[in-house]
Amino acid sequence: MKLDPIDQAVISQGLLASAREMGAKLIRSAYSTILREARDGSAAILDRHGSVVAQADLIPLQLGPIGETFKPCAAVVAPEDLQEGDFYINNSPFEGGQHLPDVYIFSPIFVEGSLIGFSASVAHHLDLGGGAPGMNPNATDIHQEGVIIPPSRYNLKRDWNGGPFERFITANIRVPELTIGDFNAQFAANAIGAERVRQLCLRYGAKTITDVMEEHLDYSERRMRSALAQVPDGIYVGEDAIDDDGIHDEPLPIKATVTVSGDDIAVDFTGSAPQILLNLNCPFASTVSSVLAAVKAVVSSPDIPFNDGLTRPIAVSAPYGSILNPKPPVPVRARSVAASRIFDAVVKALAKAVPDKVIATGFGTPYSLCLSKLANESFSIYIEIFGGGYGAGAESDGCDGVDGPMSNCSNIPIEALDQKYDYFRVTEYAIRDGSGGMGRHRGGHGLRRKYEILADNVTLAHYSDRYRFTSDGAFGGEPGATARTKILRANGEEINMGSKASLTLGKGDILVGETGGGGGYGAPLQTDSHRQ
Repeated sequence: MKLDPIDQAVISQGLLASAREMGAKLIRSAYSTILREARDGSAAILDRHGSVVAQADLIPLQLGPIGETFKPCAAVVAPEDLQEGDFYINNSPFEGGQHLPDVYIFSPIFVEGSLIGFSASVAHHLDLGGGAPGMNPNATDIHQEGVIIPPSRYNLKRDWNGGPFERFITANIRVPELTIGDFNAQFAANAIGAERVRQLCLRYGAKTITDVMEEHLDYSERRMRSALAQVPDGIYVGEDAIDDDGIHDEPLPIKATVTVSGDDIAVDFTGSAPQILLNLNCPFASTVSSVLAAVKAVVSSPDIPFNDGLTRPIAVSAPYGSILNPKPPVPVRARSVAASRIFDAVVKALAKAVPDKVIATGFGTPYSLCLSKLANESFSIYIEIFGGGYGAGAESDGCDGVDGPMSNCSNIPIEALDQKYDYFRVTEYAIRDGSGGMGRHRGGHGLRRKYEILADNVTLAHYSDRYRFTSDGAFGGEPGATARTKILRANGEEINMGSKASLTLGKGDILVGETGGGGGYGAPLQTDSHRQ
């Protein structure tokens, strides 16, 4: 059937609006601050084959390869065998998932008994069990990081809403009210997405909607191939490095070899570090997601819809057993650190092909902080993910104090923290002046955050990067400042923490975290030395 171009445009925008409404529903229905305030979750509409057609503008790292998370579920129970109320669920990092806190739920969309597609959501859950509240930086295998939910099919009425699966999850987590509330926010988001697709089917016909989905994927592919065709053919290499593995001082190299051939691009990570003992290992789905985000950001126009059609010209490979494609059962909780270095390495490679389309390296690293306390037989857990300075570009300075391109989380308002947590308070939140690298355009400044601890036996868990190696300037620009964290003990002792660490804090202690700045772009002018 030949689609009317106007119908195609209107319906495809309707699908995109549905995904965005799902994202809004997910955030507004959430219980935990990490999802409700920091917005660490995402939503999408998939076709009946599991290909992403439209997604909300939330977290790039979560949604790039969501189809790869779907496929193992479909292999367990075929989509045609699903019934009303069924849902797929998966958080297994070695079966298409990313890391355990990110739980993916796929709900089938039926119209008059026929499967049209899926509504999907993912949320970063505050706690899923494991060896420590919120996050366990000392985990040496995946089982110490939490409950693994393998690719599975359950039914909302039979297995959730007081059913056996909900009871199982509740029994294995430390903050059941918040976590179950966030699961229900995912179900609510999926429900509104399914209803919006059904409304489109009622208005235009189910066959038209499925045809539009297919053409929308083809459209993104055509646009992406057209953009790639403008990149000079060749082999380009970019490298970056993670500071260390949390145990030794040696850096962990990330090497991207980018091959452009006509309207296809291949990215290979041979030469990157082997997998390690602690939690910086990056599941392959996260590696793919990072590559997709980097290639789209540099090569394509912002108006190309990000869906599975766009991914068709992009091939990704990484040696099995490397830090970017690890073997089970290694831990993967901090995979976003490696994912950030993947993004940087690919952008550096593409800078050699299209120098006018890149920016300098930013801090671009999740500064992940967890404070937790057990009191009155229940846990309280706070998690927040901070950004830093963005890299400068050819036309402008880098942004100050923003999350990295793979994360895109918001900061939790101080007022929300004051209402929720009684064992710490934020006493300073500021831009870290002078941390951006100088250049013709200055790199963005990082952030400074100071916490006063108000109770004893508060557990701090933390992971980040860029404590030893700075963000790079571009085309003569200077690097940004490194990150740093210190503890000012109530007894006067000062402790400089590493980038991957845990510690017990007491009443009167002060935690000071400072994130790094972005690199400058272009050789500094003489007056740049005076810029802040």
